[in-house]
Amino acid sequence: MSEHRPEQSKSPVRLPARTRADQPAPDLPEATVARLPEYLRALHTLAEGGHDTVSSEGLAAAAGVNSAKLRKDLSHLGSYGTRGVGYDITLLIDQIEHVLGLTQSRAVALVGIGNLGHALAGYGGFANRGFRIAALFDADRGRVGERINGLAVRHIDDLEDVVAQEQISIAVIATPARAAQPVTDRLVAAGVTSILNFAPCVLAVPEGVDVRKVDLAIELQILSFHEHRKAALTALPGGLVADRQEAVGT
Repeated sequence: MSEHRPEQSKSPVRLPARTRADQPAPDLPEATVARLPEYLRALHTLAEGGHDTVSSEGLAAAAGVNSAKLRKDLSHLGSYGTRGVGYDITLLIDQIEHVLGLTQSRAVALVGIGNLGHALAGYGGFANRGFRIAALFDADRGRVGERINGLAVRHIDDLEDVVAQEQISIAVIATPARAAQPVTDRLVAAGVTSILNFAPCVLAVPEGVDVRKVDLAIELQILSFHEHRKAALTALPGGLVADRQEAVGT
């Protein structure tokens, strides 16, 4: 069996919206899950630009992937497009948001209201993507009561009660590294099962708890490597051209 089907000449079979919402999310490859938000971002941009449909090549270019990979990813959702037309943007947004669980507004707790946490708390783009910052926490009592985007900062001692009250299952950690693991332990004990970690450390969590790590310093160090390599190649006789010719054996 081939890994993906070509865009078909007839419209894809669609589940009615009320039925599709009741379907469980498919078991997708992690790499596909990681790319779906990129497709969703590109689709929203296209929709805001007044487009109704998009070809696989056009969507792939907007998302920064190759079209074969995009078609394979979307085939996991049962979406194959229509030959000569492409993908219905509104329908595809609906499908991806359903798979990503974005058809409801998810309450999020943010712990650590330093410079980074304050910036995250003030960011208005979460609401447009299915998330609601429902609680802000900090250990510094001097910050308690401070209002950011209309939400008051609570003391960390209120964490368990607020997580239960707001039915929070996702948390963002923007604390110093030394505080991140104790905060994680409290979040998990309170019922949080997904964590986005901005602290520069590795968190230990029990099975069933998902952690995504964002380390800006690491990303900059990776870019530094590429800059270092480009500078070294440029310094060689013939510069980058010589290196490329050697790589292809010319």
